[in-house]
Amino acid sequence: MMHCVPLPSTLILLADAKGSSSALGVFVIYIIVVLFIAWLSNRAIHSRDFLSEYFLGSRALGLWAFALTFAATSSSGGSFIGFPAMVYSHGWVVALWIGGYMIVPIVAMALLGKRLNQIARLRGSITIPDVLRDRFNSPHLGTIATVLIVFFMIFNLVAQFKSGSMILQSLIQDEPLFQQLSLWVGNAIGGYSFLGDAAGKPGYLISLLVFAVVVILYTAYGGFRAVVWTDVMQGLVMLSGVFVLLPLAIWSVGGLGNATREMARMTPPNHVLLGLSVTEAPANESLVIPHNSWLVQQSGSKRQVFRTKVRCEIPVGQTIARLGSNDEAAESIPAIELTYAAHIDSQTAPAPLSAVQVTVLESNPYQYGADQPGVYVFAPGPDAKRDAGFLPLSLAVSFFLMWTFSTAGQPSNMVRLMAFNNTQTLRRAIFTVSVYYTLIYFPLVIIFCCARVLLPGWETEPDRIMPEMARATSALANMPWLAGLLLAAPFAAVMSTMDSFLLMISSAVVRDVYQNNYNPNASETTIKRITYATTFIVGVIGMVVAINPPTLLQDIIIFTGTGLSTSFLVAVFLMLYWPRFNLPGAFSAIVSGFGAHVALYMIGTLQHPKFAMTAYEPLGFHPFVCGTLVSLIVSVIVTVLTKRPPSRLVRQYFGPQNAERSHVDL
Repeated sequence: MMHCVPLPSTLILLADAKGSSSALGVFVIYIIVVLFIAWLSNRAIHSRDFLSEYFLGSRALGLWAFALTFAATSSSGGSFIGFPAMVYSHGWVVALWIGGYMIVPIVAMALLGKRLNQIARLRGSITIPDVLRDRFNSPHLGTIATVLIVFFMIFNLVAQFKSGSMILQSLIQDEPLFQQLSLWVGNAIGGYSFLGDAAGKPGYLISLLVFAVVVILYTAYGGFRAVVWTDVMQGLVMLSGVFVLLPLAIWSVGGLGNATREMARMTPPNHVLLGLSVTEAPANESLVIPHNSWLVQQSGSKRQVFRTKVRCEIPVGQTIARLGSNDEAAESIPAIELTYAAHIDSQTAPAPLSAVQVTVLESNPYQYGADQPGVYVFAPGPDAKRDAGFLPLSLAVSFFLMWTFSTAGQPSNMVRLMAFNNTQTLRRAIFTVSVYYTLIYFPLVIIFCCARVLLPGWETEPDRIMPEMARATSALANMPWLAGLLLAAPFAAVMSTMDSFLLMISSAVVRDVYQNNYNPNASETTIKRITYATTFIVGVIGMVVAINPPTLLQDIIIFTGTGLSTSFLVAVFLMLYWPRFNLPGAFSAIVSGFGAHVALYMIGTLQHPKFAMTAYEPLGFHPFVCGTLVSLIVSVIVTVLTKRPPSRLVRQYFGPQNAERSHVDL
């Protein structure tokens, strides 16, 4: 078994160009299969009603298609990019953070599934705004629901674009053509300040463009059935990737016990601002210092190791590094400083950067855990921003409730509940998805605790730890081609969620805005054109916004997921099961839940010294818990104080005849 030492920086790359090419070949085959599935799905669209087929797959999903599309849609880039980043950043306590996800299917599928499927079939509803509009006979309610879905989904699209682009970048960054293209793009855009930090990450921008083209193409062309079929394949790919990566990770660090002992000795890094300089100015061309470059400062017996967060350069004729090539560019370079002795001793600066002199201009230790061994193995876990640590007890309770109930309130998951073929499929799928989540999430905690030992310094870009771990362990096992399969797992998670979100937004625009409000008699040809155009435009908007996304993808995932659930969970639940629930109650449930959630996030963000996306948590409880309680209390009070809904609507949805009309086996 391999002795546990951190990987030298040179081994973070794949073994050689040949290995990189073989991994890329495996990955390209995967993409070709996805596009082929989209082509097959497009052929099926022509033989069925366009809207029902394109957005719901004709409501005919069986067990495996329904279970895996539900699981794959929920297991987004947050599961394979953001979640590993959190495990890497905060340690073992994240297992408690994710624990509630194992019972998500019991709540999310059993709470709403059967009844929602019935209601949707009664009126032929295709989207969640459709269901709300028909249930209360209110176009305005459907419009509000549509606006909120589009608002939150755009944020989530940004997160998925970021995930997919980082995975693709990790796979192809050793290809000579990509390196040359990145260098050319970096030189071309270095002076454009409006690009922000992205101007220093040309490889990310190139990967973002390629990823966007692939996903937008197959989603727009294939529709819901392509999404479902690829979700089935991607669900299996995700599971296979985890099963392969788990033993590789444990072997690479010399066993799980050894990894835990190493973590118990670690201390969190410091976030710093550096001044970088050389004694002699570059003569012929700028000295480029790529982001994630290792820099070493040796002063007597004191050794300091840093890793840059962004690309910078020392222009020709100058001696000080800048964030851009113009004279007004900042000279303070953001980076991290390692504090754990074993990691400090194992790192060296690459030859071109060995002469760079480092001056620490500003140092910001972690708010909780700085210089404290053991914080990665005990609760509440280290945190760079909060004095209370990552997961205090009250917040752990909040997240347990949040995962179980917020997933039930996701419109993208509700759409899946409208598409299964009978209740036997639903019952079996609940068990199947619960097992699937258990086999995914607990191994991921183990894998990325091992990454904490194996790959130091990725606090610079924590969302890249999954693809970097895949590449590093494949190289250690002398099977670099395996990186292509391992990277297909997180890529599958991103694609399976992103295609669902794209369809969700396009269905909201086409069905809920255009057809229901402006042109009810639109021809199928017109609807097709608008659907394809909408999917394309929304994808492009998401790609543009993703040029400069937040540092931690999981922050966006949690904001959008809990925001949608806080807005819709109470309204949909009461709509399905409470005959007395009326239109004013539904309006108040949606608006009050949305308002409470956004208000708490705004307060937290304004209180943060750097205006980072942060939630204010009253008494330590997450905004989802607070917002859902507000939504429930307000909606019940408003419903009781206003007049009853029309008896015709009540009979239509709660009369004895609706079970037969729904065509669902009761």
